[in-house]
Amino acid sequence: MDAFHARPYRPDDHPHSQANEETPLLCKPVSFIVPNPSSRANLPDSPSQPSCSAEEATVPRRPRPSFSNNSIKLAPNLPNVEGRSTYGQTLFNCIAILLGIGMLSEPLAFAYAGWIGGTALIVFFGYITCYTAKILAHVILDDPRLRSYADVGKKAFGPRSTLLTSFLFCLEVFSVGVVLVTLAADSLHSVVPTYSANTYKMCSLIVLLPTVFVPLSVLSYTSVLGIVSTILVVAVLFIDGLSKTEGPGSLWDPAETSIGVGGLTELGMAFGLFMAGFSGHAAMPSLARDMIDPSQFDHMIDRAYIIAVIVYAVIGWAGYVMFGTNVSDEVSGDLLATPGYNPVLNKVMLWMLVISPLTKYALATRPLNVILEVMLGLEGNTHGPAEDSNHEPKPAIRSKARMGLKRVLVIVERGVIPFLSVAVSILIPEFSSMMAFLGSFSAFVICVIGPISAKSSLAGHWTFFDASILVIAVIMAAWGTYAAFLTA
Repeated sequence: MDAFHARPYRPDDHPHSQANEETPLLCKPVSFIVPNPSSRANLPDSPSQPSCSAEEATVPRRPRPSFSNNSIKLAPNLPNVEGRSTYGQTLFNCIAILLGIGMLSEPLAFAYAGWIGGTALIVFFGYITCYTAKILAHVILDDPRLRSYADVGKKAFGPRSTLLTSFLFCLEVFSVGVVLVTLAADSLHSVVPTYSANTYKMCSLIVLLPTVFVPLSVLSYTSVLGIVSTILVVAVLFIDGLSKTEGPGSLWDPAETSIGVGGLTELGMAFGLFMAGFSGHAAMPSLARDMIDPSQFDHMIDRAYIIAVIVYAVIGWAGYVMFGTNVSDEVSGDLLATPGYNPVLNKVMLWMLVISPLTKYALATRPLNVILEVMLGLEGNTHGPAEDSNHEPKPAIRSKARMGLKRVLVIVERGVIPFLSVAVSILIPEFSSMMAFLGSFSAFVICVIGPISAKSSLAGHWTFFDASILVIAVIMAAWGTYAAFLTA
């Protein structure tokens, strides 16, 4: 595969990129100094770059990434001046985003696709989404001005694509938030049925609202809690399965399963259910931008996806063996409805399903906050007045008032999203309906079709590998979406 060349991203594409009297001091352009020409040799298969014009030379940018075959390499030792999250914190955040909402429907996906099809699909989707996550990270890190998924679309396809890209992006992220609220409330209602699920959805705002204002570096600690919750859910599933010697619900007495696919409609449903588990690409630009050392992103994302594929496969296999083709859309419901299990363990599992979505909500919806703040002009530092060497500073009172207004608008914007998520969750309470839409349409577009199209547009050509993946993704997305509406 030829080297990947991003076309120059000119300052006028982002009017706020140039310094003026309103530019915060901490947001002045940063110069990335390359000690010697040999530093570019760290990028594999990168041809020599033409000399830049005087105008282009003033634009700060990172070394251009190289896409060689299916491996993507970042220039080593390239610190991120904006990043605050370490390698471990970013890894925890990424795993917490990937694991959660998709794991409960993995047994049903295996029931639709069979042993061979299910195993092949989960490995294939894990590999492809890991590859496209690296594409997004390299595009976002190549240009310091880019902040969100929508910025990637604007750079790749031009300003006219901003509206469509932003809409699809916001729809995918918002759908994830709605699913998380639904899962947490339904699980809490199963544990404490005193109040309705809708009541618990409204009460969840007590937890959700404070978390949306917490930095990503701090949210990594709540990610640990979410990961622990996922591990406990897996442990309870196996303990329940091993505690029974007879079916249904026993690992010792397997239920009726199938080697092959049940039917074309079932296969389409499996596409969406498997892909929904890997629908975390909306958060990848934020994670990459917030990483202290972005050169470690590839290694980090490989580990995160290997863990996610293993966990999803283990849950899918175990649930399919225990309940076979009669498994429900949430395996937790089968565990509750099957007699012979330890009720204490099942309640522990349900509490984990309450905690995990609540700890993931702020991480999952942070990209939506970023794009809205960019569109509303609320991004950037708001800690004080700015100065420009060619202009007199604005009056302190006026500058403080402007910064104060920005803070208020950011609080309002971030607070509205949880309220809207709860409202939509109340209006559309079916978990399976949201998961089918999220996986079949939204996840394929955001996680596969969008990144590969952006890479090819910036490179100026299509490779056989990327074109093949794009065609397969479009077919699967259309097939899965049709199957989801057909069975709704």
